[in-house]
Amino acid sequence: MYVLELLSHVGGHLLAEAHLLLAAAVTLHVLLRKRDIGGSIGWIGVAWFAPFLGTVLYLVFGINRVTRRAHRLRARRPWRASDGQLVPQVERSDHLGPLDRTARRLTRRPADGGNTVMPLRNGDDAYPQMIGAIEGARMSVALSSYIFRDDAAGRAIIAALVAAHERGVQVRVLIDGYGSGYFWAAAHSRLRRAGVPVARFLHSHLPWRMPFINLRTHKKILCIDGQTGFTGGLNIGAENLVVGNNPQQTSRELVRDMHFRVEGPVVAQLIDAFAEDWVFTTGETLAGDAWFPEPAPAGAMIARVVTSGPDQDLEKIEYLALQAIGCAERSIRIMTPYFLPDDRLLTALGLAAMRGVRVDVIVPRNSDHRVVDWAFRAQIVPLAATGARIWLSPPPFEHTKLMTVDGAWCLIGSSNWDMRSFRLNFELNMEVYDAGLVARLDRFMMAAQRRRLSARRLQKRPLPWRLRDAAARLMLPYL
Repeated sequence: MYVLELLSHVGGHLLAEAHLLLAAAVTLHVLLRKRDIGGSIGWIGVAWFAPFLGTVLYLVFGINRVTRRAHRLRARRPWRASDGQLVPQVERSDHLGPLDRTARRLTRRPADGGNTVMPLRNGDDAYPQMIGAIEGARMSVALSSYIFRDDAAGRAIIAALVAAHERGVQVRVLIDGYGSGYFWAAAHSRLRRAGVPVARFLHSHLPWRMPFINLRTHKKILCIDGQTGFTGGLNIGAENLVVGNNPQQTSRELVRDMHFRVEGPVVAQLIDAFAEDWVFTTGETLAGDAWFPEPAPAGAMIARVVTSGPDQDLEKIEYLALQAIGCAERSIRIMTPYFLPDDRLLTALGLAAMRGVRVDVIVPRNSDHRVVDWAFRAQIVPLAATGARIWLSPPPFEHTKLMTVDGAWCLIGSSNWDMRSFRLNFELNMEVYDAGLVARLDRFMMAAQRRRLSARRLQKRPLPWRLRDAAARLMLPYL
């Protein structure tokens, strides 16, 4: 009995010492690696007050393991000089000049001229054009999608991809490892059985790779022969077929969205973004004229691709949005399915409204995530109190992501206005300088401004609702 008591006593001391060492190690790692003060305090507290479990949770969920090496393609980049430096660009002389310079420093990409960017509404407009482009491909097809369903919409695109592969076109398809089904991705299986090179981004059933479930490629890219591209917010699924030809879906199940057809030199930047994700996932480098032909002008718009993700591109889209808000003199319009930004963006928007900039934020009356709607109503009160106008768009669910500034600049693409998109997801947006396109997007957003959500109205809601929403707001980093 004495021996057992002694072993128990010694074992208890060893466990206590092990806990102290592990908690101290977590604390040191957090202090050196984490920038967010609230998150840092939270992880340190969990490590100290939840012995061993706190350390395990931090190891699994708290460490960013996706520090992707900059897999830069060795092929000649159309926008780079022979010494590898960026080709000099003409400086803007208007009030958006600082925005252009910031974007160039953030992305290491120029603002390419000679482009055409055409809006496409819902899958009804976009899918036929995407299928037609794939059917006309002669050299290469690159497709990346967060959601790719094996349904009425997805199977038509799958058939076009398989046919292109069978006639000798180089086809590469990248599907997110979570968004298209973690345990079973039917579109991936169908493409693989047909022999099409297809991969799943950050997907694994191995337990030690489970932390990657929280890191997703949310990009939507389709590039044909290095000359024609498609990007925006549109996933691939029958829910995006809205106009009359989708009787299986109810109004609550439909998803409205906006995609864009892109032609011109900036398509090379879209291909480049896809190629970096492809080499990271598969190890295969895409190079040569099939993927990067000599760029040809196709219009007069100036455009640049902006990527972000929890690696070397951390928070770049958020930084660009902050700079755009700071440069705005007359108007800022934002449309997004989820509006849960951090205090930096809320403060910047509020200050813009107080200095006289017209700030309009349009969100769906009801999103596809009820908890997100609750958190949004708690998060938005301080911004609404500054004079910024918060609008609710009617059903069906509006998944479009747009931002315009001063009738001259717009930001389109895959990123929502929430912490997941800005800090966890791999996202791709495109900024475009063109008054005609911006005017068209402004008119579209103004038409969606149906019901205004005022600060007074939010503050007068019943106390149980406000408590519920405030509790949901605590989950912002994970929504």
